[in-house]
Amino acid sequence: MDVNDIWERFISLLRDEPGMIQAEWKKSAGIPFLYLTTIKTDRHEVEHMIMKCAARAMRGKRLNAETVFVRSHHKQWVYRHRFYVPLEKMFCCGNLCSDCIRFR
Repeated sequence: MDVNDIWERFISLLRDEPGMIQAEWKKSAGIPFLYLTTIKTDRHEVEHMIMKCAARAMRGKRLNAETVFVRSHHKQWVYRHRFYVPLEKMFCCGNLCSDCIRFR
């Protein structure tokens, strides 16, 4: 699984959303930023659209997404958005750890 493939699918899904004019992502200082131009003016609607597309892009993968609002100006929105692997054990190492995956 390559995270760049997830990003490409995510941006493609965002571009197909109704009301979306432009969607792109750029890395600045190693941090991925999401630049959206949309006709929607409500921040909650835009964030819901982002999370819906992120969930569809991550479907079947063991990933999480984090989105943080940065700024908006008229119809352009900027978010810090990242996909990451959860920090939890995903296999049993056989050392009888207290947080073993077998105990879930």
